[in-house]
Amino acid sequence: MSGRDIISIAKTGSVHASGHPSHPGAAQARIPRGSKRPRASPTRELAQQVEEVGREYCRDMNLSLACIFGGAARGHQARELSRGVDVIIATPGRLLDFLENNTTNLRRCTYLVLDEADRMLDMGFEPQIRKIVSQVRPDRQTLMFSATWPKDVRAMAADFQKDAAFLNVGSLELAANHNITQKIEILDESAKDRRLMELLSDILRQPEPKTIIFVDTKRKADELTYTMRRDRIPALCIHGDKKQNERDWVLNEFRHGRTPILLATDVAARGLVPLFVFERK
Repeated sequence: MSGRDIISIAKTGSVHASGHPSHPGAAQARIPRGSKRPRASPTRELAQQVEEVGREYCRDMNLSLACIFGGAARGHQARELSRGVDVIIATPGRLLDFLENNTTNLRRCTYLVLDEADRMLDMGFEPQIRKIVSQVRPDRQTLMFSATWPKDVRAMAADFQKDAAFLNVGSLELAANHNITQKIEILDESAKDRRLMELLSDILRQPEPKTIIFVDTKRKADELTYTMRRDRIPALCIHGDKKQNERDWVLNEFRHGRTPILLATDVAARGLVPLFVFERK
């Protein structure tokens, strides 16, 4: 709240944006509607998660919010930005696209959030992030949230921030989550499908059978989903080849327990586990 840059390393994080008078750039922190100069940004399902929570805060504070990401229609997103918004939640690629075609700009952005910084770098977004940050005023307040603290995240923090406060919850070493019971079975490739069906048979007899199955490829996700549904196992899958409206529908079916088995590739599943852990609390 004093306006300092922050680096926060923890298993989970949150984003908060408010035009606070103690921030040196706060004179222009509250951006008038219609100015087409947004204020804040985080990496498709993850953006929607943050939007779901952020809209409640923005409603109470009378702030406008836009969530922009690839895979969805551009027209509606562009119109929201053109009208002017106080807060933007965005994936890097789509935001950079709107900046490059002058749909919006970040010249009056005083508050920048990079959520899931390590994941964005893992997914190859560093060039886009650097282009976006280069368009934000230098007297901004920059907050970075990350689950891990590798060398590339440290380098980005050094380039983007000044005299940042460092907040750490837990160990900086990459380690398994101690709140999760983990069981590992080493199997031949040919035995995996049969063993998976045995496990699912046990899981589906439980009162709350919600299960996420991670697979390596989009093809494997489709094949397993077809096999399960053929055997009347209530499963759906999500991966990068699915259209946005289908991804949204699948997640909604899983969230409400109508389809308790979700198959996902690693990239498509980013942000899913925190969502459902959060809901169960």
